[in-house]
Amino acid sequence: MNKMDFTQTTSENFNTLALATFQKQLDKSSVYKAFCKALGKDSLAINSWKEIPFLPISFFKTHRVCQDRPIVHTFESSGTGGNRSQHLVNDLSLYEQSFFPTFKKYLETPVEEVSLLALLPSYLERNNSSLVYMVNALLPHAHKTSGFFLNDFTTLKNKLEENEKNEVKTLLIGVSFALLDFSEQFPMVLKHTTIMETGGMKGRREELTRTELHAQLCQAFQVNVIHSEYGMTELFSQAYSKGNGVFECPPWMKVVCRDLQDPLALLPNGKRGALNIIDLANQNSCAFIATEDLGIVHENGTFEILGRMNHAEIRGCNLLFSES
Repeated sequence: MNKMDFTQTTSENFNTLALATFQKQLDKSSVYKAFCKALGKDSLAINSWKEIPFLPISFFKTHRVCQDRPIVHTFESSGTGGNRSQHLVNDLSLYEQSFFPTFKKYLETPVEEVSLLALLPSYLERNNSSLVYMVNALLPHAHKTSGFFLNDFTTLKNKLEENEKNEVKTLLIGVSFALLDFSEQFPMVLKHTTIMETGGMKGRREELTRTELHAQLCQAFQVNVIHSEYGMTELFSQAYSKGNGVFECPPWMKVVCRDLQDPLALLPNGKRGALNIIDLANQNSCAFIATEDLGIVHENGTFEILGRMNHAEIRGCNLLFSES
């Protein structure tokens, strides 16, 4: 399977492409092969993506989840302590082929007409954030007023007021704690600006539910809804929500729920469980990941995040999947 194939994914060929990716990674990734062998799933005689094993996301903290090829870049999670996940990348073009079309589809407006303002202090303080890489790649294509902001809230306030005055369509994308800090210092009425949170307090503030976070931001900026981005270091693809916490995936990304009591069992749509993700853009690491997020998947493939697995659930999952 060449690296361009995943962008041609449809509902009709998803199973074929997923199986081809599985066979490739079973052959090329020693970590994934050992994991599948421990489960007795290292045979190529698998006929459906539903039979493919999902690698616990914690393996990105403890193992080199990659193929035997030169590493050109390493993305690292932010975290709040302990081991951090590392996504070892040997082809950055795969990432760009994923996030460019997905972001443009989300916008529904030519990107050059949108002022992209990024409030990502915890990410900018590091040199290996996949989110910063994505936004930095998007900025040259966006409106000339676009830019990054670290902790200079006054400059951001002035930029938003200028864009509002000039009726420039604006997307303010920020980590949750920074958006809350900014909203408390500079509440304002935003009529031409969309607020997008990327989740997480990163240990900076007390954790809030998404509903509580959105309610505070809506009140501060006098907007009806808050948009969201769902992505992670271990993925090359993102899902976006335009309100109410319901996320939509690109065609090459599929989210399903697994049973908390039986991590190898997938749940039907509509049932609450832990999220498994197939990301066919992850051609050279692992495309089949068992996350630690709790959620629910709807019949149309959209999904919601309901929280995080607790320590006992995570430990039990990892013990079940430990290498022999």
